[in-house]
This record gives sequence, C-alpha cells and structure tokens, in this order.
Amino acid sequence: MNPEDVMRRIELLRQEHRDLDTAISALIESGARDQLQLARLKKRKLLLRDEIAMLEDQLIPDIIA
Repeated sequence: MNPEDVMRRIELLRQEHRDLDTAISALIESGARDQLQLARLKKRKLLLRDEIAMLEDQLIPDIIA
C-alpha cells in the first residue's frame, strides 16, 4: 500500500472512530440498558485505534541509531 493509500485509510478509520465515539456517548446519555451493544462499540473503537496506530507506524521509516 502506498503512503497516499495509507493516509486515506487512516482518515477513514479516524472518521469511524469519531462516529463510534458519538454513538457511544449517545447511548450513554439516552440511558440505554444495552450493555452488550455498548461493549461491542467500545471494543470496535479500540480495534480502530490499534489499526490506526499500526498504519501510522508504517508511514514512519525505521531509523537505526
């Protein structure tokens, strides 16, 4: 994957991460009792964070000191 594709993928993942954050907040504020749904959204959000970090690492060249 070239750097431009990686950057586009990172931006899409960041947008999904923000959307999940909004959805999680809305669920909490609404007093929803669906803890399973809330847990799934939070897990997905963590997976996105990890994928974003992995892709960002690909953009940084390895420097041997």
